[in-house]
Amino acid sequence: MTTVSIDADIKAKWPQGHSSYSPGSPEELAIIGIDLLVKELGTEAAQSFIAQIFEKYPPDYMGVTQSGRG
Repeated sequence: MTTVSIDADIKAKWPQGHSSYSPGSPEELAIIGIDLLVKELGTEAAQSFIAQIFEKYPPDYMGVTQSGRG
């Protein structure tokens, strides 16, 4: 169950096009962010960038909802 809600309007532009997004949850925001990272950096560089973020958390981190802490 999501404990964080998002109210945002995102407009992204690049030479080949543009998109508008309205994420309502962290999951939807992550999908948008990953999609834009891949468009910007390519698949391997985007995966490397995301891996750096995961290094901040222990492998068994259960998130705020499950663990009760941030």
